[in-house]
Amino acid sequence: MDPFADVLDESLTRPDGRTVAWTRSGEIGGRPLLRLPGTPGSRYSLRADRTVWHERGLEVITTERPGFGRSTRLPGRGFTEHCDDLAAILDHLGHDRVHLSGSSGGGPHVLAFAARHPDRVIAATIVVGSPQLNDDEYDEMIELNASALRAARDGREDDVRAVLKPSYDAIAAGPLAGIEQAMATAPASDRELLADPVWRLGFARGIGEAFAAGMDGWVDETMATGGDWRDIDLAAIRTSLTWWHGSADRNCPIAAARRLVDRLPTATLIEMGAVGHFEPYRREPQILDELLAR
Repeated sequence: MDPFADVLDESLTRPDGRTVAWTRSGEIGGRPLLRLPGTPGSRYSLRADRTVWHERGLEVITTERPGFGRSTRLPGRGFTEHCDDLAAILDHLGHDRVHLSGSSGGGPHVLAFAARHPDRVIAATIVVGSPQLNDDEYDEMIELNASALRAARDGREDDVRAVLKPSYDAIAAGPLAGIEQAMATAPASDRELLADPVWRLGFARGIGEAFAAGMDGWVDETMATGGDWRDIDLAAIRTSLTWWHGSADRNCPIAAARRLVDRLPTATLIEMGAVGHFEPYRREPQILDELLAR
């Protein structure tokens, strides 16, 4: 049985001709949650077992960013362009205000959306978000992320592509083997989850769809994430925000997350202990309950 058979796959065309795609799943017609997946991710970066969403009456709107899945690439993009895509999705679906969540590479996009469209967000949560890094923090990361983000910081797009290409090829050939290779030096809590058959179903579908049009979206997003974030106005954020992070996360160092949260007067950091980047999958009931209570 296909665990994604009941997922609604939708899209719209933006004024510049680009396609922007998303899915709706969980309790269709229920309380809307706008969900921004990590990098690389797609509209099918979903839980294969979505009971936790049904139990909370959530219609989960999972988006994908330009260059991933069915969504048209936008070379040289920052964060603002996709914020306006998200607002257009909410307009299309008839939602004035929603709860908002984002993980990993979706984190900066949550910040950008909260800054640019504050009237559309009831409350927000970022889980293991990608923060801006100090020079000494790259060495705390898995090699793939460290090398790619260093190159992005320096504006070396060709080098970003060269760093990501072997992992892209490995994941394209076999998503699960590819991610196991990329996460070989991740903490044990992350490597244990890689063996979970339900997690593997969701991951394989999500990343397989992310790379349906190639790796350009991954390159563009890495350039934006590793860049100067000039189009995110952190000072404008007044949304109630929680940020969940583990101290053993080798994809996104917790010291950088602490520093970023300290700059946000309406944000609270929730430290999950010595766990890694995939821990929010296990804690999603707790994370959702905290978000929905705000």
